[in-house]
Amino acid sequence: MMIALTGTPGTGKTSVAMELKKRGIPVTHVSDTTGPYTLGEDKERDTRIIDDERWALEFTPVEGIIEGHMAHYLQADRIVILRCRPDILKERLSGRGYSEEKIQENVESEILDVALAEAFDIHGKDILYEIDTTGMDIITCADKVEEIVRGNAEPEIGIVDWLIPYGDMI
Repeated sequence: MMIALTGTPGTGKTSVAMELKKRGIPVTHVSDTTGPYTLGEDKERDTRIIDDERWALEFTPVEGIIEGHMAHYLQADRIVILRCRPDILKERLSGRGYSEEKIQENVESEILDVALAEAFDIHGKDILYEIDTTGMDIITCADKVEEIVRGNAEPEIGIVDWLIPYGDMI
């Protein structure tokens, strides 16, 4: 069974994935699978340009967690979308040394539910699980994801709406 762990950069995907790996759940990082699909580099955004459609089409499913902000493009058995309050997300991304433009783009993406909307468009709602990581420690978040992995949680989306309280950050 392949579980996609996705969300805007800074929501906790990698940290949660590393905790799940410690618990014996296999983890594959999207970034380790996209090399052959790199089309170039976006210097302005300090990121690689990936042929994500070809990557998703040719991806060989893995057992366990596939982690990354494009994981929801894949045909996974379950999709977990991590969310984070935009003001906290901004602090986290700033702490990583991201440019103001990159921070703003990711904050806007979170406010507008981009990862959730894309996952919904691709998969419908029946395999989507949304988790608000705001104020949640890594262990607690990993516990919630592990419940999903084990099949002990029901799909749930629509638990956060950042647009009204944080729309002025757009």
